[in-house]
Amino acid sequence: MAIYFSNTLSKEPFQFDSVGNHWLQEALSRPQGYPIYHYLQTEEGCGIFTIDGKEYFLPEGHGILITPHVPHAYRAADTSAWITCFATFGGTMEAHLPQILGNNRIIFTEKENALEIKAVIDRAVARFKTAPVNTHQLSCDCYALLLQFSNGFFHANTNDPLWEKYVEPVLRLIETHYMEDLTAEKLCRQVYVSPQYLSRLFVRYLGCSVYEYLTNYRITKAKELLLMRRDRKIQEIAHDVGYTDSSHFIVMFKKLTGMTPAQFRRQ
Repeated sequence: MAIYFSNTLSKEPFQFDSVGNHWLQEALSRPQGYPIYHYLQTEEGCGIFTIDGKEYFLPEGHGILITPHVPHAYRAADTSAWITCFATFGGTMEAHLPQILGNNRIIFTEKENALEIKAVIDRAVARFKTAPVNTHQLSCDCYALLLQFSNGFFHANTNDPLWEKYVEPVLRLIETHYMEDLTAEKLCRQVYVSPQYLSRLFVRYLGCSVYEYLTNYRITKAKELLLMRRDRKIQEIAHDVGYTDSSHFIVMFKKLTGMTPAQFRRQ
């Protein structure tokens, strides 16, 4: 069993407060919730979560992210051992996490997403074992973990025919072509509907317009590159995420994050 706590004051944008794996999980009840973001995943056995009066099973290979201050309790499903891995996290960018996570109070993970998250947690545990602790690399790991939640959130939104015919194909185009000269008008033409109609569908299912979604996706990718590729100039990263005008990129980045790309990189 291993658990590590961050004992340094860090200005990293995303930061683990604690991480652990191969943990023999005990029953816990938190009537006031946990003060920061908390992720728990089953490695062996099965657990039961109680949230808002409902019980959720957490079998092997499944995980759950709980946002701050959501009352909950959990316990092993039977008398056998319940082994988990987990992470709690925040950081200077914590105020922006609801936007990244789609304003969900809880998010479930399974299969590929859960495997990727476990790999990130295992990697973070290994980093904590090495002194001195590299807080920048841990911040990158924390952001990589967050991307698994944001990537999984939009894929399982709904089976509605309008979603499948118009919205989902546009999301796939954004994910694969965001770095190109992509506009809301070009996306609309790909599914043969008007910009107004497609934006109404986006607002209905995702709570934002096509342009807002495209912009948020590009800025999210830019955050990842700013953290992972410090050798890249900001002008180059702007081009990497589809902005031919770096000044426009900087304006949009600051509008969505409250800081310039250079300030974000220094955090």
